[in-house]
Amino acid sequence: MEDIYEMINNLLDKKEDFVLATILEKSGSAPREEGTKMIIKRDFSIIGTIGGGIFEALAIKLSSRIFENEAYIIKNCSLTNEGAEALGAACGGDLKLLLEYVDYKDSDMVEMYKNVQKLKRKGDNFAIITRIPEEGKSIKGTDKWICSEASFYGKEDEKIQYIIRKIKENFKNITMKYTDLEEEHYLIEPVLNTQTIYVIGAGHVAQKIAEVAKSLDFDIVVIDDRQEFANKERFKDVKEVKAIPSFENILKYIKVDSNSYIVIVTRGHAYDKEVLGQMLKTNAKYIGMIGSKSKRKFVYESLLDEGYTEEDLKRVHSPIGVSIYAQTPEEIAISIVAELIKVKRETFNGKR
Repeated sequence: MEDIYEMINNLLDKKEDFVLATILEKSGSAPREEGTKMIIKRDFSIIGTIGGGIFEALAIKLSSRIFENEAYIIKNCSLTNEGAEALGAACGGDLKLLLEYVDYKDSDMVEMYKNVQKLKRKGDNFAIITRIPEEGKSIKGTDKWICSEASFYGKEDEKIQYIIRKIKENFKNITMKYTDLEEEHYLIEPVLNTQTIYVIGAGHVAQKIAEVAKSLDFDIVVIDDRQEFANKERFKDVKEVKAIPSFENILKYIKVDSNSYIVIVTRGHAYDKEVLGQMLKTNAKYIGMIGSKSKRKFVYESLLDEGYTEEDLKRVHSPIGVSIYAQTPEEIAISIVAELIKVKRETFNGKR
């Protein structure tokens, strides 16, 4: 999936201005979560989506006014059939939408987004802070700051320093927030390190997992000890394919952290056990292993004999995937990716 900040930088490099739409708040059954962004270009074509349908059409319509006067708009929308702000959508729920003009001639804005991309490429977690000026004005680069755990970008400002101190007090639990401070409005947006699916094993199921997951907001890395399977000819659309000497010491070749999803689909019990034992020593968000209950029993008993605990094994999703009675590689891939989405959304909604 294309990164929205990379697209922003590409447009600024090409000296194109555009409108950036961001969902500030949502309630009910609105189609996308807070922080979701969409770019609207001068020709009214779009990059990304904030949910499609009537809601997206409204954002595109409002962008013509923004291109004309460069002032931001905050729009409350009700995705119901009732009320003054109703759009007549059947899904229900309410949204607050920010539409802001992004000008390639604003050097502070350009520099800010370049710093965003640098931090993303480094894999840092950080927050973008935007001061929302009074109605009728545009949001400038000087109204934006970046705060990571180790760095700060933007002009010095007493109120911003207060916000940054509050962010750093609990950085790991920062959430999207539209808030007030001394009669000024601020938007705080966490930008978290990209979540990565490590598909360990490069057989037929792995190929189908990569195909199903490629359009989602994950980086995909495929690893196998067979060069004839682990190559870009078989996995054209993934971020990286690694042909490694063996599955022993696999953590020498990949960086597993709390944004990692481990999908173990190797060609045999012994390899699964070798990989699973190593992954249980990491803080991966998700660990799943393909196979039958009898295979799981063999692997689990072997690991228990080596000193792993029942508590360790509770972290493992096995048999892997949601239960849809999947049989073909395509069906198995869909069930696995569905489980990854479920874990990701549960984490986002605070259920994990």
